[in-house]
Amino acid sequence: MTPSGPSDPLAPPPRRARRWWRRLRLALILLPLVACALGAAYLYAALHFAYSSGDRAGYVQKFSNKGWVCKTWEGELAMVSLPGSLPETFRFTVRDERVATAINQHLGERVALSYQQHAGLPACFGETEYFVVGVRRVQP
Repeated sequence: MTPSGPSDPLAPPPRRARRWWRRLRLALILLPLVACALGAAYLYAALHFAYSSGDRAGYVQKFSNKGWVCKTWEGELAMVSLPGSLPETFRFTVRDERVATAINQHLGERVALSYQQHAGLPACFGETEYFVVGVRRVQP
């Protein structure tokens, strides 16, 4: 066999080509696993660490259970600062059934909602980034 002539088609591939294929197969297996692990770590951090938290007071004017696959409670709180002024609305999401039951019991009353803001979550976790974690009745 001459250096410039064709090689034998039945001969095994050179060692470098075999190493390249092994590395490619390993990368095709590891990359999706690493992407899944990073995605899970991001979701864990976004769900367990609040960007901000606080309270909002007003009247719950809309509250319903929504979603095709992931059902969450979505609502609006009308916050009136001065009598006769237009109310500002605060849209929120509730994932806990106990909190949703408490809000349903206090519909039409002035309430204070305790919330946590979790920015950057996918839509399946709720329509808003404000998650209500507590409710209490407020005297007018």
